[in-house]
Amino acid sequence: MASSSHRRSRRPDGRPGRRVPVVTVVAVAAVALVVSLVVALRPGGGDDGGARAVEPAAGSAVSATPAASATARASASPTASPSPSPKSSTASGSPSPAGTAGASKAPSPRPAAGSAARTASGTAASAGRVRPGTTHTGVATAYDIGDGNGACSYGPTSDVMTAAMNTADYDTAQACGAYVSVRASNGASVTVRITNECPAPCAVGQIDLSRQAFAKLAPLVTGRIPITWSVLSPATSETISIRYKTGSSPYWCGIQAIGHRNPLARLEVRTGAGWTRLARTGYNYFLSEHGAGCGSAIRLTDVYGEQLAVGAPAVRADVVQPTRLQFARH
Repeated sequence: MASSSHRRSRRPDGRPGRRVPVVTVVAVAAVALVVSLVVALRPGGGDDGGARAVEPAAGSAVSATPAASATARASASPTASPSPSPKSSTASGSPSPAGTAGASKAPSPRPAAGSAARTASGTAASAGRVRPGTTHTGVATAYDIGDGNGACSYGPTSDVMTAAMNTADYDTAQACGAYVSVRASNGASVTVRITNECPAPCAVGQIDLSRQAFAKLAPLVTGRIPITWSVLSPATSETISIRYKTGSSPYWCGIQAIGHRNPLARLEVRTGAGWTRLARTGYNYFLSEHGAGCGSAIRLTDVYGEQLAVGAPAVRADVVQPTRLQFARH
């Protein structure tokens, strides 16, 4: 019996199929190849004129324009080795967009979590509205300061050259302890320390002076005068003290700095994670709600960016604990 390799193929109806000579097949293929080459090499060859759009891969972002400019790509891509940014209270750390053109193969290192809380900004921007070198315009009024205590929670004082700051510029106690030079339109001036808040109807820029301070600018019967004022960094022999709020313990504490020459921008405590910033209250205490850093070292930063470290004062509620530290004069 003949081998299967020599069998003739059969058509579906059972009749032998007709073979096509090999030479004929080769000739047809050669002709087709020549025709395709002629079409491909013709100027503008192709039935779409060379303008076929490249379809994006599934899941990739489609650009609004066919090709982004080199400038746009460069600005969108992260730098391979970014320069260290100045200490900032912003931490960056947002990841670069996926699929950004020109992205580096080695992504830039991201800042450690919580780094913004452990690095003081060191700039006047930390002061909020109480900024050195800024002149404010407003009005001055007068009030009876009583025993000298006020919203800043410093307690009674015999110092009568004090004042209450309007709520906007009080700025959640950021103004507390600031020495302010107040000047009237007649040229008279007086320096006061902010110990209180003046709520509405006190307007932005307004300072409610003690009667004794107001009398140095104009007669008390005047009642209300236009002024300008600015923050000072005065000479002083006083040093900074630390006080823990009544009820403080290793598990919850409020911390206050007293006697600082310059307005205080922030207060941080040493924790296992490093320097941790505490939130300031309107009554001028910095709170550690869960006890983190209570009884540990304290770091103070003024509006000029200077930092002072206080070595772990004991948690003794409502006791003024003096230090030998003071911010520099400016």
